[in-house]
Amino acid sequence: IDVNTGRYVGKRDQEETILKNNLEAAREIAYQIKLRGIGGIIIIDFIDMERERNREKVYQALVEAMSTDRARTRISRISDLGLVEISRERVREDLLRTLSEICTDCEGRGYTKSALTVTYDIFRELRRLGRTTAAQKIVIGANPRVVELLMDSEHEGLERLEREFHYHIVVKPDPLLHIEQYDIVMVESGNKAA
Repeated sequence: IDVNTGRYVGKRDQEETILKNNLEAAREIAYQIKLRGIGGIIIIDFIDMERERNREKVYQALVEAMSTDRARTRISRISDLGLVEISRERVREDLLRTLSEICTDCEGRGYTKSALTVTYDIFRELRRLGRTTAAQKIVIGANPRVVELLMDSEHEGLERLEREFHYHIVVKPDPLLHIEQYDIVMVESGNKAA
C-alpha cells in the first residue's frame, strides 16, 4: 500500500503535513484491512518522515487502529524508508469467495471443455460400449455444438465406429444439455429409443 499526499505539500511545515497524512492513512488502512478481511503479508509505504518521534506517532496510530482486530496481527516498526510490514492471519474467505459461488458449468475450473474435446470423449465412450454391448442402435443426445461437429467434420469417426462394432448411430441435438454433457442410449433390436 503506497501512501502519498495526492496534492501539493508546501515547504513550510512540510513535516507536519506529512505527519497528518500518514496518521490519517494509518487509520484508514487499518479500517480497510479489517473490512476487506485482507490477510497475509501487507507492506505499507508511508510518506518519508525526517523525525523519529513522528514515525513513532504513526506506528502507534496504526497499532491502536489494529488493536480491535480479531485476527492475529504482527506489525513491524516503521523503517528509515517509511516501510511497515503487517503480518495478518486470514480469518475468513476473501470477498470474491464470500460474494460468489463455484460455477456449475465449469465446476470452478474457470473453463469448460471444447466441443471437439467432448466429441472425442463421446468417441471413447462409444468404443468402450462397442466392446460390451449387443445393441444394434445407439442414440446420442448432445449439445447442438457437439452435434454439429459429429455430423460435419467428425462424421467419419462415427462411420468408422458403425463399421467396426456393427451398430447404427443416431445423433440428436439437445439444447438443454451443457457443452460437456451428453446422453448415450443403447437400443436392443425391437426396442425404440425415446
